[in-house]
Amino acid sequence: MKKWRLKSFVSIALLSSLAFILMFIKFPIPPFPSFLTVDFSDIPVLVAALLYGPAAAVLTELLKNILNYLSLGSEAGVPIGQLANFFAGMLFVLPTYFIYRKIKTKKGMTFALIGGTLSMSVFMSILNYFVILPAYLYFMNFSVGNAKKYIVAGVLPFNMIKGILVTALFMAMFTKMQTWIEKQSAAHLKKI
Repeated sequence: MKKWRLKSFVSIALLSSLAFILMFIKFPIPPFPSFLTVDFSDIPVLVAALLYGPAAAVLTELLKNILNYLSLGSEAGVPIGQLANFFAGMLFVLPTYFIYRKIKTKKGMTFALIGGTLSMSVFMSILNYFVILPAYLYFMNFSVGNAKKYIVAGVLPFNMIKGILVTALFMAMFTKMQTWIEKQSAAHLKKI
């Protein structure tokens, strides 16, 4: 049991480190604002969820963002961007995990990733309107004009596109890794 727990913690640490590194490989999508960038750091978080469950996903996402804040800091002085990234990751990964657990097929994973994309897009729009955008405006002292228009025309479609890109890349990997993931996940559940 202790050996298995150690293996899980080491795996989560490695997946967090990989996710942290993937945060550096990011790119904007024209015509959206340049600070809205796509990265694929939620893929290792999704792998952690599939292998070890939702608590492992939360821990991996949290460690990834803590490492990012410690290494780069924040333009706002407080980790608003990292908190936004954490919530976006959780709103994508957790629904994906729970839907996939109900339908454990490739088609099920496709539906799960679509559900995760919709969840992230809708709830991040709400979170941006009520929390994230006001925090940026307060700490960065700048204006975006009409917040609703900014979110509907910028944040919502950006998160949809980001979710589609992450979905496409993850599905390409998942088709090769599904058997291994299921075997590792089953072995982990037996040890608990």
